[in-house]
Amino acid sequence: MKRIVTIQDISCVGKCSLTVALPIISAMGVEAAIIPTAVLSTHTMFPEFTVKDLTSEIKPITAHWKRAGFGFDGIYTGYLGSFEQIDLMKELFADFKTEDNIILVDPAMADNGKLYPAFDEAYAKYMATLCAKADMIVPNVTEACFMLGAEYKESYDEAYIKELLGGLSALGARYAVLTGVGFKEGKTGVMGYDKVNDEYFYFEQDKLPCAYHGTGDIFSSTCMGAMTLGLDWKKALTVAAKYTAECIRITFETPGSNTYGVDFERAVPYLLELLK
Repeated sequence: MKRIVTIQDISCVGKCSLTVALPIISAMGVEAAIIPTAVLSTHTMFPEFTVKDLTSEIKPITAHWKRAGFGFDGIYTGYLGSFEQIDLMKELFADFKTEDNIILVDPAMADNGKLYPAFDEAYAKYMATLCAKADMIVPNVTEACFMLGAEYKESYDEAYIKELLGGLSALGARYAVLTGVGFKEGKTGVMGYDKVNDEYFYFEQDKLPCAYHGTGDIFSSTCMGAMTLGLDWKKALTVAAKYTAECIRITFETPGSNTYGVDFERAVPYLLELLK
């Protein structure tokens, strides 16, 4: 069985980060190993949440894994809470990267033109140094702009997106991907660039009039699982985009669904159909 290690925080209630990555990767038939970087009572959209930083546990965990001889077919990082955690991920990559496995970095730190409250521009620039060591990076447009020092635009054309992808690929990753990209009214999609083959790929879908916390984590987890299972990068992006959209649709169309995340669990059968 293939094995992915994913490193990010975990919320006891709330559908994001490890709470999403662990069940999705497992449902895809891939073993999911985890390193929680912090444990929260709920995700940060709830007031008065508690948080326990687990940075001090990362090196002991990876040291044990090295002694035990564990290896991974995929390495996937999401939300990282500090410069120190970024440095620890660089060490983890060096320890567990092989010629055959895949490193995916989701630089989860910003959206809608703004950084998350815990971060500043210096953090964004430092995150770019971790992206440099990945095989695939999957920022949204806001995150790309902060890492590259580029102007953020709410309205843009294909040339602007390709310019961002060029800057992202220059950081080092083979596959640079931008999520939440749409060139037409009522459409949203994902656009990527494979710098080895000088090839662009774009996939779009209808955009629903809603937004939910954690959908980026659903996309990244699905893409990582699909790549680890051997799907090529374009198929992996397509599967991840379709599954994420279906999760949103089910939640949006269900009266009384919770407001703190999407009902990704009920869309798992659809994901498995996509993988056939």
